[in-house]
Amino acid sequence: MKHFYQTLLLISASTVLLLPSQSCNEDVEATSTANKVEVENKSGATPFVLSDDFRTYWYSGKAEVSSYHLQQARYGEIHDGNAVLIFVTEDFSRSKQVKLDHPENAGADKLPVMKMNMEKKFNTGIYSYSMMLSVFKPIDINNELHAIKETATVQEWCGNAYTQLNLRDKKNEVTVNSYFENEGDQQFSFNTSWLEDELWNLIRIAPDHLPTGDQTILPGFFFTRLSHVPLELQKANLSLIEENGTMKYTMEVAAEQHTLIIHFQKEFPYRILAWEETFPGFDGKLLTTTAVLNKTIISDYWVHHKYDDRSLRELLGLPKDSQ
Repeated sequence: MKHFYQTLLLISASTVLLLPSQSCNEDVEATSTANKVEVENKSGATPFVLSDDFRTYWYSGKAEVSSYHLQQARYGEIHDGNAVLIFVTEDFSRSKQVKLDHPENAGADKLPVMKMNMEKKFNTGIYSYSMMLSVFKPIDINNELHAIKETATVQEWCGNAYTQLNLRDKKNEVTVNSYFENEGDQQFSFNTSWLEDELWNLIRIAPDHLPTGDQTILPGFFFTRLSHVPLELQKANLSLIEENGTMKYTMEVAAEQHTLIIHFQKEFPYRILAWEETFPGFDGKLLTTTAVLNKTIISDYWVHHKYDDRSLRELLGLPKDSQ
């Protein structure tokens, strides 16, 4: 762990690498709407005010893509792998809860969100894991406090699993599809609460609004998938402190012996520098997964899909032809 914290201090001052600009239209990811962040005021609260820095950084028509050195705990061992975090703004449909193809025609149905995609890839023995989490959180956190949608997929050589959450009428409606008999296909709902997985988005939007103290949370979808514990509301203690010039956000769920620590920059754009996650394996032994920032680029990555564009993966420190 000493090397982990030494590395954290070194990367806290890392800079973003800008790729050549390309035009962006409504058929791709984030649109250039820096002066058009308009939302329907549903709760009557004053809309959340975006800083000039936020508008410039997040409404450039590009995404922030970061790679991480991953050491994933699984089956009683630590496995080397890669993690990628993608943060990007986009216009979402309130009613359909999908990305809008034509936001200029959506009217009040348009909901500006911060999307996080988290990808993990690692091998365990002969077979591999590929995991992806997507969280869509409204940017106007004064009027739309919680994430509107979340999905998670896990592929490994035993089979596929898929979980989706939609926030509707103050209820988190969840669908779970799994190849395991005791999980099967399920549908259930929870009262609105903090989602563990939306805390990452909130760090990027407004870390001073992060919840602290004793809170009710819905555990993260990767955690519940890997631990195979039932998805249900849990009591958690959350804290935010400054440590060695960076910020440290900690979530502790005592009932599951589950701890998540996220390290991020103190100043805007509050980039995620590293994280640690600890919980028991199937043998009951506590193991800790760690991820440390490797490289960050700003890119309209969705247009870089040619064969030669694989060279951009090297800028992220990712394998060119696998993972």
